[in-house]
Amino acid sequence: MEMPAAYRFHASLRARASRCVERKRLRPKTMTVAAIMAGLLPLMWSDGTGSEVMRRIAVPMVGGMISSAVLTLVVIPAPYAAVKTWQLRLARE
Repeated sequence: MEMPAAYRFHASLRARASRCVERKRLRPKTMTVAAIMAGLLPLMWSDGTGSEVMRRIAVPMVGGMISSAVLTLVVIPAPYAAVKTWQLRLARE
């Protein structure tokens, strides 16, 4: 979360800085999730010997990757922006 602090000096608004940071994070995070899921999907769909064990491992990993992507790109920036706004208001008073 140090990236918004660096962009705050270049962008006029914190919201604009936040959007710039999110655009920079979107591609690497999406590519990482896609690569990991591409490797796990054959494990989920296999029906050979030992596939029951591998499926038990692959399914939670795919769910974890999806949830971590959503948390990183959507959920975490919103409270961060709210806390920063609150801190700046307290500093002005």
